[in-house]
Amino acid sequence: MECIDNLPPMDLMRSEKMVLVQLIIPVESAHRAVSYLGELGLLQFRDLNDDKSPFQRTFVNQVKRCAEMSRKLRFIKDHIHKAGLIPSPDPTSEPDIELEELEIQLAEHEHGLIEMNANSEHLQQAYNELLEFKMVLHKAGDFLSSNGSPVAAQETELDENVHISDDYADTSSLLEQELQPGPSNQSGVRFISGVICKSKILRFERMLFRTTRGNMLFNQASADDQILDPASNEMVEKTVFVVFFSSEQVRIKILKICEAFGANCYPVPEEATKRRQISREVLSHLSELETTLEAGLQHRDKALTSIGLYLAKWMKMVRREKAVYDTLNMLNFDVTKKCLVGEGWCPIFAKTKVQEALQRATTDSNSQVGVIFHVMDSIEPPPTYFQTDDFTNAYQEIVDAYGVAKYQEANPAVYTIVTFPFLFAVMFGDWGHGICLLLGALYLIAHEKKFGSQKLGSFMEMLYGGRYVLLLMSLFSIYCGLIYNEFFSVPFHIFGSSAYQCRDATCSDSRSVGLIKYRDAYPFGVDPSWRGSRSELPFLNSLKMKMSILFGIVQMNLGIILSYLNARYFGNSLDIKYQFVPQIIFLNSLFGYLSLLIITKWCTGSQADLYHVMIYMFLSPFEDLGENQLFWGQGVLQVVLLILAIIAVPWMLFPKPFILKKLHTERFQGRTYGILGTSDSYDDEVPDSVRQPQPEEFNFSEVFVHQMIHSIEFVLGSVSNTASYLRLWALSLAHSELSTVFYEKVLVLAWGYDNLIIRLVGLAVFAFATAFILLMMETLSAFLHALRLHWVEFQNKFYSGDGYKFVPFSFAALNEEED
Repeated sequence: MECIDNLPPMDLMRSEKMVLVQLIIPVESAHRAVSYLGELGLLQFRDLNDDKSPFQRTFVNQVKRCAEMSRKLRFIKDHIHKAGLIPSPDPTSEPDIELEELEIQLAEHEHGLIEMNANSEHLQQAYNELLEFKMVLHKAGDFLSSNGSPVAAQETELDENVHISDDYADTSSLLEQELQPGPSNQSGVRFISGVICKSKILRFERMLFRTTRGNMLFNQASADDQILDPASNEMVEKTVFVVFFSSEQVRIKILKICEAFGANCYPVPEEATKRRQISREVLSHLSELETTLEAGLQHRDKALTSIGLYLAKWMKMVRREKAVYDTLNMLNFDVTKKCLVGEGWCPIFAKTKVQEALQRATTDSNSQVGVIFHVMDSIEPPPTYFQTDDFTNAYQEIVDAYGVAKYQEANPAVYTIVTFPFLFAVMFGDWGHGICLLLGALYLIAHEKKFGSQKLGSFMEMLYGGRYVLLLMSLFSIYCGLIYNEFFSVPFHIFGSSAYQCRDATCSDSRSVGLIKYRDAYPFGVDPSWRGSRSELPFLNSLKMKMSILFGIVQMNLGIILSYLNARYFGNSLDIKYQFVPQIIFLNSLFGYLSLLIITKWCTGSQADLYHVMIYMFLSPFEDLGENQLFWGQGVLQVVLLILAIIAVPWMLFPKPFILKKLHTERFQGRTYGILGTSDSYDDEVPDSVRQPQPEEFNFSEVFVHQMIHSIEFVLGSVSNTASYLRLWALSLAHSELSTVFYEKVLVLAWGYDNLIIRLVGLAVFAFATAFILLMMETLSAFLHALRLHWVEFQNKFYSGDGYKFVPFSFAALNEEED
């Protein structure tokens, strides 16, 4: 045992040791101290004001100001993207700016943008109206000339029509002056012309027909130009319409329908001369507006470009300031209101760095009083922190997805780095498919910097985050594929010649009688001669099934050994004596013995039936084994192991609850009466983290039921977990058979035709099936099954996973989504 204790500590095996520290920071240096700690990123603050709402905290106004500035920055950023501009990722050098100055500048920029947008929208609306008026003059003029209407100019409906906006009152008044001299003839044919969205034209025409009961003539024509919608900034297709009618009541109804459908109506004179005169005036105004709009857009783009140079820097600054004030809201004032008191968790190795950062903050803020830093005792379990890198982080995330390790608990990620890709490869063993996965992993690793600086989609982000998992999975797949001797299901004589040969020159009886072994066994992996033989499937089934059981027993024993290391580390001798020992005895008395039989049968070449041996070990333990005996003394060993397995069950169940009850009775004997409280006690003011622990009430029935559930779960789980590892055999067989089917029934079959098109089609189908079924679906399937074997069969032997992560206050962890 001493040799185990003297072993050097393994990285990642145990989480970093943590201490609870208290900081007493003068108010004048508090902001700078928290900022420096955010840059360091090694201190997790505890919220001492969790009983207060966000609006009751000290620095709520500063947080609101930062949130408002974030809103303004997002507003500016959205306008930059809408304008098609790209904000500079590397801002030009600018002298440091205070938060108050930035707040003033952002308010000015926002006000200027809002004003420019309003002017631009107003001008665009006027431009749209003139453009629509021009189209109405052109299209409606065609309708009027084609109809040959004899109605005089003074009989038109200019007085009743809807005119354009006041910005162009001079055009409207000119038209009215020219078209009003004669009295209106109410008995003539009248018309209303205008523009409507193309998507509404059918419903609009149907509504007009039903409302007027068919007493109207409706003409329409598609507009030549699309209209820019200022609200959505999208081009909209329009349709010009002219409605002819003869009644005042019908006119009122038509105008209401036009208003309901959002149609814009414009006055059109019947005389061609006046239409041409008005068209010239409209074109002149359109030219002026185009120039004005272009100048306005250039001015806005210039302003946005100048802001975009510093946008990234400003957003980063505001994010940091908001994070600092959010953290300051987690601190409390002391009784003098001159200092802020905070608590937090810090790794032991980072204590010196934290103290240096606090000392630097005191110096830079010219404070007369330094920050007080001292370690506190705590009954609260510390957070869990593992120092990972790019390679180990993905494996740690796989473990954390099941549950975060308890503080100082053995970390399964250390072993998952090897066992996870290996068990995946056992199910995915094919060195041709492994090479394809390896190329994909190497591509992701080679472009680390490129992908790391981009915002990826969910699928690509998952692939990029697991690039090193994919790398090891592919390498182990190549290794297992060489053992299985499968390259896209095709065997190769890589490590020499086969150990078998045909009985005759033509090999005609090889499938019915079999091959003859004429030399030593194939040096590495499966002999290629097994492929296509009559014994291929029984041989590979037996091999992979027994191999799956061996891997499962080894990994489950590793889990139980890790439970021993946990119990020894935490000084829990009860778990060693009454949990680890009976569990290791029970598992190996049954399934460890099965593993011994498998290895012995492989080494001796015996024809013993292992199913019969294991079944009759329980049914008839004293019966003679006969031809199923693999070694001398096997019958006696079976009886001894069976007795040990039976003894191990009550050993797990009964002693521990009664010993815990005895220890609890001895510990609290004579402590029936508690200390009386007095008016001088201020227990409510003591932080929860440093209060003395209250003795927990011991409930024997609850402890006994919990131990019984745990014992039954282990006994039944030993059987079900061992059977669960047979998925390694099943998926390996399925992958091999699928690959064989695609090769023989698609590629080889197509290659048998002397036709280039059929060969190309067969090759395309084979490539598609390999890429999407074998390399994507089968990879995902094997990944999920390997994940289940680690989470359920392996980790449930020792891993509680009821801890919580160490989440330090760090500027590096801030991202744009927090804006």
